[in-house]
Amino acid sequence: MTIHTGEKPHACDQCGKSFSLKSYLAVHMRFHTGEKPYACDQCDQTFHVSSSLKKHLAVHTKEKPHTCSLCGKSFSLLQSLKSHQKLHNAVRDYMCFECGKTFISANELKLHQRIHTGEKPYKCSHCDMKFSRSSNMKSHERIHTGEKPYKCSHCDMKFSRSSNMKSHERIHTGEKPYKCSHCDMKFSRSSNMKSHERIHTGEKPYKCSHCGKRFSLSFSLKSHERIHTGEKPYKCSHCDMKFSRSSNMKSHERIHTGKKPYKCSHCDMRFSRSSNLKRHELIHSREKLHTCDQCSRSFTSITHLKLHMKIHAVKKPDHRDPCGQSFAPLPSLFTHNNHSLKSRTATSGENSDPE
Repeated sequence: MTIHTGEKPHACDQCGKSFSLKSYLAVHMRFHTGEKPYACDQCDQTFHVSSSLKKHLAVHTKEKPHTCSLCGKSFSLLQSLKSHQKLHNAVRDYMCFECGKTFISANELKLHQRIHTGEKPYKCSHCDMKFSRSSNMKSHERIHTGEKPYKCSHCDMKFSRSSNMKSHERIHTGEKPYKCSHCDMKFSRSSNMKSHERIHTGEKPYKCSHCGKRFSLSFSLKSHERIHTGEKPYKCSHCDMKFSRSSNMKSHERIHTGKKPYKCSHCDMRFSRSSNLKRHELIHSREKLHTCDQCSRSFTSITHLKLHMKIHAVKKPDHRDPCGQSFAPLPSLFTHNNHSLKSRTATSGENSDPE
């Protein structure tokens, strides 16, 4: 009768959530205890509930019996198809009263609202980390277990997340389903498309909490904030040096390994850094991209331009010869004086009368 009355007499003593049936509470408690009684007979993955196991088995069978009549996309679950079809119909009946954002299902709205409330009901069974979504918790737990249940259908690579597997498979198929709304560029990942679109919009949603500087990419913000915090999470596997960026650590480790993966397309020279390769290739092209804004002289590298600019930065009247000519670097004055002395000596010799 509690189903009809809405009464929920069975409460979880861990998080306070209530249920109408004792069996529902028993299933819920597995998320706290970590109990996963339903095991896949194809791989080592286990699940809290039987329905999750059934959904998972579709990964192995690759069966997708539910097809969208509008775009032809197929799904392993009928519910997934129904949710997808709402994207075509643009039906968003569920609105968040905190920010006004709308959603196609009550469950999506509920998950979204946890952003505002900060609720994280799903705790990792291996550490103290908590999550707002059970799917995120499950993906995280695979870091501890090392489990990679999703295998590429084209090669032997395995992944802990199905989304990572799908993105990887596009390397084999060449599929780029995400198109920029501002130009014709296409992408294999939606995240890459969104990052690219900010080039057009100029949007920089990620703000530094220390200085207010804004960034278009979240990882650019994280790298920048380490300037303020001094954090260096990437340690060289050969020595004790630490780095704020993984790319800098990888470049440094090549000092130890001697690895030079970047080869010049014009000769056989190889480099440990791509920046050094680019600088070297300018020798072959003779291209001088860096131009002085004082005298229009051009250089192949920014370093050479900076050295040249120091000539303009020094005030010339500091080193003046009696003849009135001025020089920027002092050595230039010495060179001039030597030439003047030799010139005057030679002239004096020519004009003197022979004995």
